[in-house]
Amino acid sequence: MLEVFKNRTVLGITCIAVSFVICFVVSPLLSNTGNKTVNVVRATQEIKSGDEITKDMVSEIKMSGTNQPENIIGSIKSAVGKYATMDMTKGDYVLESKIADTPYVENTYLAGLDGSNRAISVTLKTFANGLSGKLKSGDIVSIIAPDYKKTGITEVPLELQYVEVIAATAKSGSDVSEDAGDESELPSTVTLLVSEEQSKMLADLEKTGTIHMSLVYRGDRKTAEKFLKTQKELNDSLKSDSAENASQPEESEAAGDETQ
Repeated sequence: MLEVFKNRTVLGITCIAVSFVICFVVSPLLSNTGNKTVNVVRATQEIKSGDEITKDMVSEIKMSGTNQPENIIGSIKSAVGKYATMDMTKGDYVLESKIADTPYVENTYLAGLDGSNRAISVTLKTFANGLSGKLKSGDIVSIIAPDYKKTGITEVPLELQYVEVIAATAKSGSDVSEDAGDESELPSTVTLLVSEEQSKMLADLEKTGTIHMSLVYRGDRKTAEKFLKTQKELNDSLKSDSAENASQPEESEAAGDETQ
């Protein structure tokens, strides 16, 4: 009987000790975790894609650290001087994925064409021609030509396998984003970064037929450059073969004259 009483006493003391720990140790820790605050940078006005972020465009506030995005910017210094990669409205969080160290790609190329490449726009005659409005700057696409050169065959010309998109533009002349949902802002043209030879081919396709685009790659710049390098090497090879074939008749004619 005494042993049973002792066991109950020990059990009671244990329960009291556990309750004490929960009330005075665990609960305050959980409460402090929930009350932890973090610095958050938000837009104080509308910021357009490509804009350089200045001090008057953003503010830094303290907010609860619960359920905040992992890549949120916590310091104004980390945002000022960077460039917006997408549109932001007043009150939007400034995330690492929304800013870049350099201007957005379409502004970079349009402002810095050096003569080695060209920017050319092609018409999207139907919504489906341009991947249903989903194309965006930096995408690598293939140009598909139905009834290529009036052969009745649909082909992807070797010279246009990998082409870079600079921008998708609405009828109003403003560039539209990938997630544009308003029908009035659907793209009607796509601007591409190409060589002089490619620009001539695209102009001819624009005049004589319908151009379709298929998305080949969307991602980091380093990988995109690999596709463009492959295309340049292929075009250089095709150009070299064409020049060699053009010189062969002259060599054959000269050989015939020597024989006579």
